[in-house]
Amino acid sequence: MENKAHLISVTGIIIKEGKYLITRRSLNKKSFPGKWTVPGGGLELEDYINLPKDTAHHWYNIFEKIVRREIREEVGLEVKNIKYLTSMTLIRPDGFPGLIVSLYADYSEGEVKLDEESMNFKWVSLEEAKEYDLIDGIYDELVMLDNLLKGENQEEWKKIK
Repeated sequence: MENKAHLISVTGIIIKEGKYLITRRSLNKKSFPGKWTVPGGGLELEDYINLPKDTAHHWYNIFEKIVRREIREEVGLEVKNIKYLTSMTLIRPDGFPGLIVSLYADYSEGEVKLDEESMNFKWVSLEEAKEYDLIDGIYDELVMLDNLLKGENQEEWKKIK
């Protein structure tokens, strides 16, 4: 395989009153149509290029900016207390390698308003999440986050058996 640059995406698990927001992907999506997931999307040059640099040469907190934008665009919510959960890589159906950074955040304000990329949403507990056809790995991320919120230290993602 030739050496290709990675496409970078960020997802955000939103926590509200002990439940997690999941959304069902449109049937028109190329990847995982109709599957349940969490909001997220790709890094775009516009996410930072027109902002003042934080140092002479760099912009900081870009993942946080991306996840705020994606959550606002996809579900119409505002979030706070954004933190890192895990990351993964994949080879997309179009052959490009991808890097996905999974973050989590507390709900801040707003009512869920879906964009055209999603067809449904639910606020679910960890137990309820088992009943949905989630993209592979998302449930494991919810378990990881649930353990973290309970004060149990799970340093890295692992597949739930």
